[in-house]
Amino acid sequence: MAVAFDNLTLSQRVYEHLRDEILADHLLPGTELSEVALSKELAISRGPIREAMGRLAAEGLITMRPRRRAEVRSLTPQELIDAYQVREALEVMAVRLLIPRVTEADLARLEELIDQMAAHSAQGAVREFFAANVSFHELLCELSGNPKLQEVHHRLEGEIGRFQNRTLALRGSMDDSLTEHRAILAAVRLRDADRAAALTADHIRVPAQRLQAALNADEASDPAAPSDPAAPSDPAAPDSAPAGLSRG
Repeated sequence: MAVAFDNLTLSQRVYEHLRDEILADHLLPGTELSEVALSKELAISRGPIREAMGRLAAEGLITMRPRRRAEVRSLTPQELIDAYQVREALEVMAVRLLIPRVTEADLARLEELIDQMAAHSAQGAVREFFAANVSFHELLCELSGNPKLQEVHHRLEGEIGRFQNRTLALRGSMDDSLTEHRAILAAVRLRDADRAAALTADHIRVPAQRLQAALNADEASDPAAPSDPAAPSDPAAPDSAPAGLSRG
């Protein structure tokens, strides 16, 4: 891998590079990351790599190991459900905070992201769809005006983001998701805080509820079964079983 880094922002660039590689599944759960190996691979000193790995560990994307080594983290189905529940609470709060202060320019930015999702949905571009999807939800948090909310939400997006483009079957389809986004924006545009909050909660709750139902059904049929409860029933569906979800 040939990567060019600016000496003034080495730690930030290493962090962004590794984070992108993890979220794109180029570095799969269980992959070992070594400071020594990365230093040689990227042709930089180990200090910026150590700092970047500390940030990734704080976001829950990697687990630190002895001897300056780390491992790309896997999640249990319950951990993913827990992350969705916290994300739901954060985004409901964000919507309630943003409505009194949202501007027409802000609404236009949100609508542009929905238009991008629509275009990607029409092309069947799942990864690009979810990139615009993440941008929409991060913008909701940005418009809340609460930096701490943004910070925690960003960490959660890192954990959940590895699975978003593989859990479409839990939601239904990109079109379903698009319809839900449009409804949220319509409520925000009307400054209807209660409706916008309820729609946001329902939108985020869908994958967690379906994953929980599948997990319960799986445990009821065979508590010791190793099968992945998040796997879609149709092997030809656009999202395969979420990599990195472990039973432990």
